[in-house]
Amino acid sequence: MKNTPLSERVHIVLYGLRNSGKSSLLNNLFQQSISIVSPVAGTTTDPVTKAIEMEGLGPVALTDTAGFDDYRDALGRMRVEKSASRLETADIVVLVSPGDRPFSSEERAFLEHQKDTALSRPLILVETFGDRPLHSSRRDLSSGFPRVRIDNLSGSGVEELHRLFVSLTDHIERERPPLEGLVSPGDQVMLVTPIDNSAPKGRLILPQVEVLRDLLDKDCTALVTKEFQLPQAYASLVKPPELVITDSQAFGYIKDLLPPEQPLTSFSILFARKKGDLSYFTESLKALKNFPPGEKVLVLEACNHHRMDDDIGTVKIPRIFRQKVQKDTRFDLAQTLPVEEKLRSYALVISCAGCMVTRNVMMRHLGILRKLRIPALNYGMFFAWANGLFPRALLPIPSAALLLQE
Repeated sequence: MKNTPLSERVHIVLYGLRNSGKSSLLNNLFQQSISIVSPVAGTTTDPVTKAIEMEGLGPVALTDTAGFDDYRDALGRMRVEKSASRLETADIVVLVSPGDRPFSSEERAFLEHQKDTALSRPLILVETFGDRPLHSSRRDLSSGFPRVRIDNLSGSGVEELHRLFVSLTDHIERERPPLEGLVSPGDQVMLVTPIDNSAPKGRLILPQVEVLRDLLDKDCTALVTKEFQLPQAYASLVKPPELVITDSQAFGYIKDLLPPEQPLTSFSILFARKKGDLSYFTESLKALKNFPPGEKVLVLEACNHHRMDDDIGTVKIPRIFRQKVQKDTRFDLAQTLPVEEKLRSYALVISCAGCMVTRNVMMRHLGILRKLRIPALNYGMFFAWANGLFPRALLPIPSAALLLQE
C-alpha cells in the first residue's frame, strides 16, 4: 500500500484560515510530526501531501494547505490560489475552523459554496481548539455538514473524525481498475511495451504497471513483450490472447502484425475510460474532420519529464496532426488548463493519459471544456484515429462499443 500512486489514493484536503490548527490536525492524524506547527500566521506556505494507510478507507493522501485568508501581498495570494487548486483533487474536504471564534466571512462563504457540491464532494467541519469553550455564536448553528470538535493538544476528537471519514466511504467515487469488466479469470492478455528514450530508467511507466497489476489481481495470465518481439511472441501462443494492449505510439507499427480479428486497445485508451469521459473523447473525434486552418491546439500533459528529440507532446503529435488533419495548425503545451479567457482560443485539447492526476481533476477539466464546447481527446484516442484503428481500438470496451452503435 505504501507504493500506491498518489493519483489512486483517497484524497483528503485540510482547508481553512491561517492558524486554524490544520497542521496540528495533520500531525495528530499521522501521530507524528509531519507539518511544522507555529503560532506565527502563515507558517504553512505550500501544500504538504503525505500518504497514509487508513483503516476503513485504504490508501489515503492527506494534504495540509496554506490559510485561504492570506491576502497580505502578492505572494500570499499565490498561496491562496495554490491551496484552492488542491480542492480539485479532494474526495473529502475538511474545513478546519477555530471553534473558540465566530465563523469568518470567508468561512461562511466557503460553506455556502460547498453546499452546492456536497453530494459529489463530502465536507466535514472540524472545530479546533477544543480545550477552549465553543464560541456562543456556534452553539445553535447548523452548518449542514458533519461536525466534530478537536483538541489538538490532547488528540481528543481525532478518533471521531476518523469514524466520520469511514462513514463517507460510499460517497467517494473511487477510480475503477483499468481492466474492470474487460477480462475474466484465466484470460491471457499480451502487453506490448516499447521502451523508448523518454521511458523512466529501470521501470515501466505507470499505466503499464497498473494494467499488469490489475491483470494479476484478476487471475489473468500476462505476456509482456517489446514491439519488435511481438511476431515471435504472438506466434508462440497455442491460441490467440483474449486481448492485446499496446503503447499508443506503437499502433502504427503493430497493427499489421496482428490478425484483424484480434481484439486490440492501448494503455492510454484504458485510462481514457478510467480517468475521464470516454463518450466525450469519442464524440470529439468528429472535430478532426474538416479542422479549420490557423486554429490552435492545446496539448495537456500532467507531469514533467525530460523532453527528447522525438517527444510525444511537442514533436510527434504536432507532426502527425499536421500530416493527417491540418497542416496549418499551431500548438501550445501546458500542465493544467489555462483561464477560460485564454482557453477559448483553442479549437481542440489533446491530453495525456492522466496517470499522475486524479479522476476528479480530469473530470473537472473535461467539464470546463464541455461547457465551453471545446472538443477533447487523449493521446490514445488520437493515435488510434491517426493509425486507422478507430473504431477497432475501442471495441474491446463494451461501453465504447455501445457508443459507436448510437
